This record gives sequence, structure tokens and C-alpha cells, in this order.
Amino acid sequence: MSRIMGGPTAPEAEHPTGPASSTAAVADPGTVRSYVSLSFARLRGGETGVLPVVAGLLLVSILFQSLNSHFLTAGNLVNLLVQAAVFSLLAMGQVFALLLGEIDLSIGFVAGVSAVVMCELAKPSFGWPWWAAIGAALVASALIGVLQGTLITRIGLPSFVVTLAGLLFWQGVMLWILGSGGSILIQDDIINDIGSGNLTRVAGWVVTLVIVGAFAVQTWRHDARRRSSGLVAPPRPLTVAKILGALVGGVALVLLCNADRGILVPVYGMPWVVLLVFAVLIAWTYLLGRRRFGLYMYAIGGNAEAARRAGISLPRIRTLAFMLCALTAGIGGVVYASRLRSISTALDGGTLVLYAVAAAVIGGTSLFGGRGKALHGVLGGIVIAAIDNGMGLLGFSAAAKYIVTALVLVIAVTIDAVARRNRPAGT
Repeated sequence: MSRIMGGPTAPEAEHPTGPASSTAAVADPGTVRSYVSLSFARLRGGETGVLPVVAGLLLVSILFQSLNSHFLTAGNLVNLLVQAAVFSLLAMGQVFALLLGEIDLSIGFVAGVSAVVMCELAKPSFGWPWWAAIGAALVASALIGVLQGTLITRIGLPSFVVTLAGLLFWQGVMLWILGSGGSILIQDDIINDIGSGNLTRVAGWVVTLVIVGAFAVQTWRHDARRRSSGLVAPPRPLTVAKILGALVGGVALVLLCNADRGILVPVYGMPWVVLLVFAVLIAWTYLLGRRRFGLYMYAIGGNAEAARRAGISLPRIRTLAFMLCALTAGIGGVVYASRLRSISTALDGGTLVLYAVAAAVIGGTSLFGGRGKALHGVLGGIVIAAIDNGMGLLGFSAAAKYIVTALVLVIAVTIDAVARRNRPAGT
């Protein structure tokens, strides 16, 4: 309780109180060997992190590449990242609900309402500028989240029931706005570029180096602060390794995107949508990992009664979580409409929400609450897109894609359940 009242950062709250923390108490956190030993202790305690999903992604990539040599080409990989954008955004939103041990079944059609509001206001008959149309769509999404969160937290209705009703209600609202026409075309070039536009080659390098530079400064300062405070933190060589890893990853991504992936005409440059997903990932990672709100989220998901007794306002934090869930879904709706350059009644919000839950869980977020990160949503979204993309290249039917995705989901939940058994009681 004193840890919660004292307000440590969220990552501290994620450290288990079992073997890992006892190792930290006796090991010198300033050496590489002791930090690696602590990491292995966490793995033995069931804290597998993103290792299963990364291993699964590598396995999927090797399998599809062996069956179709086109899978790991630059053009297909960039296309895969663009395909994964909507899944990743919806999954990042779902993470906020899953962290509390709740679920939001409405986000597929919340995304649809967001897309419809944006497209309607951006029509020439309304004449709203692109930024105002997008802003109004995101505000509408956030208000939906506040409404549903209030029903859940203030009245005490189950999130399953409220958001299931929301799935039906917001689908009806979307269909009502679309009317008899059934679709709205997007005629604003800037909105269309969100899902299909690309940076220039030089701009891709500049943006990537700025992001990696900011990451390097923030990571170095954060780890140095923890070391000076006597908290568990990577020693300096591992901090440098993390920064170099980010640099290598950024360079690889830019080289991949800058390769000519056109068929009839040259196409190159980093897609705008990739940067958008990355921006949301950074924002939500900072919110959950470095702010008091994130600590409270993990505390409530781990033990709601203990969090309440520690003075945390459960209704306020839960309502904010559902608001952020819906807001992120609204961003996903904007990307969905931008990629199609339209929005129509063909949007299958039910399938989207199922993919969002599957992506979050496959990425490593626990269905039991208290454990998850925004990164899990992104990785899970990429896995689902990779399965869909790879099986599409091989000519498999939609039925086969659903079956394989379901099997991957069951495997991910099984890993989570087994990992929970290996954790000490109370963690």
C-alpha cells in the first residue's frame, strides 16, 4: 500500500513481489550479470514479456517465406505494416480495458462512428477543414467512451453488457448517419494520405533520427535516475545496447520503406500511417509507464480492493480508461476510412473488435487484468496482419484464416494461463 500511496512509476508496480524482487534485493543492479540474472528470475516466475509474440512472429515469417518467397520482400512487408495499422490501433485501445480485467466490445463500431463523423463533416456540402473533421470525430469517440465508462463505473453495470449494447447501438447510429446512400467518399487529399500517403526518402530519415535521438535521451536519463535512486535498472552497457538496438531498428525500417515497392510506377518512402501508429504507441507507453495514471491502472487490475483502500478513485480511473479505449478506436476508424478513401455500411465492426481483443492477447496482454502494454497491441496487430497477409499470398480461403487466427489466440491465452500459475501468489 505504501508503494501506491507514495506514487512510484508504473514500471515499478509491474515488478513482481516474488522471486524477481527478492533477487533485486540481494543483487547489485549495477552489473550486467546481476541484471541478466534478475531477468531470468522474472522469466522463471512467468514474466515472459513480449518474448512469446516475437518468437511467434519470427516463426510465422520463416514459415510463410519458405512457402512463398514474396513474403519478406520490401513491398509486402511495408504493405503488411499498413494492413496491421487498424488492428494495432484497436488493440492498443482494448489494452486499457483489459488492464482493468474488463472488455470493450463496442470499439469496432465506435471506430465506424468516428469514420462516419469525419467523412460527413469533410464532405463539400459541410466544408469542414480536414483537421476540424478529424478532431470532431475523435471528440465524438472520446464522449462515447465517457458515456459507456460512466454506466459501467457509476451505476455498476457489467462492461460486457454495456459495451455489447454499445456494439448494437453505435452500429445503428452509423447506419442511420450513412442513410440510404450507404457510403461516403473522401475527397480531401490530406485525409486520404493518412492511410495511403508516404514521406519522401529524406523526410523518412530525418523523422526516424529525431525519434531515435529522443528515445536515446529519454532512455539514458530514465535508467540513470533509477540507478542513482537504488532502483532496479539496466547497467550502462545494456542501456547503450537498447539505444543501439533502437537505432538499428529505425535504420532498417527506413531502408525497407525507401526501397522501390511499386509495380507500374515507383513507390517509396515511409507510410504516414506507420508514423501515426508509432506516435500513439509512444503516447500510450508514456502514459502507462511513466505517469501516475498508469500505476493506478496496474494497481486496479492487479487488486481493485487494495487499490481502493490505498485511496485510488476507481470510478474516475476506470472511466478514463474506457474513454482512452474509445478515443484510440476513433483513431483506428480515421485510418480505416482513409485507407479505403470512403466509409460504408460494409464496415464489419464485430470482426474488428474480435481481432482487437485477439491482437492484444496474442501480443501479451493478460485477459485477467493487471498486465499489459501498448506495445502488446502493436505486436499482436502485426501478427494477425502477417497471418492474413501470408495466407492470402498462399491462396487460402477466409475460413482458413479465421481458423488459424483462432488457434493462435488459444495458444496465446494458454501461455498466459500457464505463466500465471508459475507466478508467486499475490503477484
